[in-house]
Amino acid sequence: MGRTNRKRRSTLANRAIAASAALALGGGGLLAANIYASAGEENSQQNAQTTAAGVATIKCPDVGQQLTDVPDGARQGVDQELAKLDQQVTEAYKRLADTRQAQAGDSGYVDNAILGPLKSKRTATIDRIGINIRNAGGQPPQGAEQMAQCEGVPAEQPDPAAGDGQDQADGQDQGQDQGDGQDQGQDQGDGQDQGQDQGDGQDQGQEGNGPVADDFQDITQVQPTGGPQGVDGNGLAANGDSGSQGTFTTNCGTNENENRNSDNVIVAPGVSNGAQHQHDYVGNQANDAFASDEDLANGDTTCENQGDKSSYFWPVLRVQDGQDDIDANAPGGGQDGNVGTIIQASEAQLKFVGNKQSDVTAMPEALRIITGDAKAFVNGNGNANTNWSCTGFEDRQLTDKYPLCPEGSSVVRTTNFQSCWDGQNIDSANHRDHVDFVNEDGSCSNGFQAIPQLQVRLVYDVDAPQIQNGQVQNPFAVDSFPDQLHKPITDHNDFINFFNEETMNQVVDCINSGQDCQ
Repeated sequence: MGRTNRKRRSTLANRAIAASAALALGGGGLLAANIYASAGEENSQQNAQTTAAGVATIKCPDVGQQLTDVPDGARQGVDQELAKLDQQVTEAYKRLADTRQAQAGDSGYVDNAILGPLKSKRTATIDRIGINIRNAGGQPPQGAEQMAQCEGVPAEQPDPAAGDGQDQADGQDQGQDQGDGQDQGQDQGDGQDQGQDQGDGQDQGQEGNGPVADDFQDITQVQPTGGPQGVDGNGLAANGDSGSQGTFTTNCGTNENENRNSDNVIVAPGVSNGAQHQHDYVGNQANDAFASDEDLANGDTTCENQGDKSSYFWPVLRVQDGQDDIDANAPGGGQDGNVGTIIQASEAQLKFVGNKQSDVTAMPEALRIITGDAKAFVNGNGNANTNWSCTGFEDRQLTDKYPLCPEGSSVVRTTNFQSCWDGQNIDSANHRDHVDFVNEDGSCSNGFQAIPQLQVRLVYDVDAPQIQNGQVQNPFAVDSFPDQLHKPITDHNDFINFFNEETMNQVVDCINSGQDCQ
């Protein structure tokens, strides 16, 4: 399961596992090969350019995000089939990357030898998903043929006028272009061809899958935003100067135990290495792919308040410094393109706040919330929720850039979680529909009710990478799926509530009464 806890190892690592190479979010994505291209071109443009430029990537519909109504009885089977879809796409990507010579000699090779067989496998798997849902009394998804179809995306030609990633500060923050609708799955094709450097190993990170110089931005050149904003309306702060104004801070450490694994029990339960990147875990110490709610409820916690056994986890930050960490040859680490030294946060603030409009109600036990999207680079901004900054500059925030902090300033990752709950479910088929972000005025839509909003602030004492002549040296980046190129827009955060009833009531009372508690 990719656990890298140096001080203890779970006996669950010896359990039989399914779909060990599954991606964390079910069903697909854009898989980058040796060269990368825009994910958003029209099919006609793609088809016209494929022969001339060659197929650089594979793009498949994200089936998991389209499954919004899966009966509880079908969830386990559907999760396993989604893992198979991910394996199939990964295998097709590897074949694409390994057959460049054959592709060059046969214009139909990709369609006939890679995309055709992939479609057949995906069709059968999506059919099984439908059978699982139908047998549990649900309505199977429509458009299976369309969901099964993947496409080759041609390489774009390099732009000789591309900058070096630091000259973006021309008065407009290039790291904030999320708000104007730009698709993060496309932003690498408009300034420089991220793939053309792949062949010579330059500007592509230690393993050739990012980050690149253009992924970094000098924070001193960023226009003030007033604080963390999230992306496309996601991640708004729920608290304000009215409504429920209290706070509850839980102190759970910075993962001094080095408790890490590459699982994700929320989106890929029972699947070892379901995330394909390492997570830091604070709070609950029993979290891995095979943990049941009972396991989590009975787990140890690093939180000072022992009434909080919640699980808080996020992808690790590491420096691609050429050094081997403990997972250098392990799934989720070196085997998935995540290399270098893992950096432990110097601060990890976990704070729950109230709502601008109303009191908050207690969260149910085992409530699961995912915020952000580990596949935002290919999926676009719909679920993205990132904020990057530096200490001393937190009125300036970046969403699709890592910050270059001046000497004496530290990197900051800030995340505001969804804080509207449907009042019934602790999870949903796509792990998102049961919770929502507040509206700009702090209200909840669709009859949802306000719950305490988790706000996570992580601080890292890490040196800014050197960028010279468009090349980045010793870059830091969050762990990611290999195809996501370690983009900052893919940062995400996860929470599973296991406050006991008494402590959760204390949280709610503190917030609603305007107190600041710990």
